[in-house]
Amino acid sequence: MSEQYGTVVAVERLTPTMVRIVFGGAGLADFEPTEHTDQYVNALFVPDGAPYSVPFEADEVKDLDPALKPKGRRYTIRAWDPERRHVTIDFVAHGDVGYAGRWAQNAQVGDRLQMIGPSGGYRPNLDADWHLLVGDESALPAIAASLDVLPAGRRVIVLGVVDGPAHELVLDSAADVDVRWCHRSDDVSAEQRLVDEIAALEWAGDVDIFVHGEAAEVRAVRRFLVAERGVDRAGCSISPYWRRGKDDEGWREIKRQWIADDLAGV
Repeated sequence: MSEQYGTVVAVERLTPTMVRIVFGGAGLADFEPTEHTDQYVNALFVPDGAPYSVPFEADEVKDLDPALKPKGRRYTIRAWDPERRHVTIDFVAHGDVGYAGRWAQNAQVGDRLQMIGPSGGYRPNLDADWHLLVGDESALPAIAASLDVLPAGRRVIVLGVVDGPAHELVLDSAADVDVRWCHRSDDVSAEQRLVDEIAALEWAGDVDIFVHGEAAEVRAVRRFLVAERGVDRAGCSISPYWRRGKDDEGWREIKRQWIADDLAGV
């Protein structure tokens, strides 16, 4: 993976909690995209008061106090424009909260963001009969990028978890896409809504599966698919991006063990 930086060339508010930021500039001259539709970069956010700015060298920050070191966060690349050499990233931003969210909330044209990558692991399997793409706001960029590469007439079911109608996105595709939005509420958990939706699907043929997002929701869907639909976990792209009630650092501390415990429970 390579290290580079992007300069903000455009900012667009997609929903009350999602900001689209387009990066360009000389810092992306060596950017090499992957073929994965869930490709991501490790974005490096500079803390307030840090004695350096973008671009910076790794040796410049390695001996600093931990509070001043750059904070890495993984973000999916929504789109890559090879002619303009622009990288588009959709950020989930809940107000002035967190390093990444706060940066995205206040980003302006000319701002810079250093990043490492990209990397990834999923691209829709065109040999499958149909596709099931499941995720919340954190997974919607990868889902949208996957829809971009699916051919006309291909059956696709998208289950998206968002806060409400104002948070829904337009998901275009040449494929035959059925988008079903699951709105968060106090009466029924998102986990149950997703499982109920999947249980009601017409299930036939070879299905290509992508399930990413909040850990408990991903676990509920995975367990249902394995136990009730006989899905081979190894043949799917299923992984938690975050855990409700945990910040990024807290989730990183427990993620490996959480996944191991979860898999052991099936």
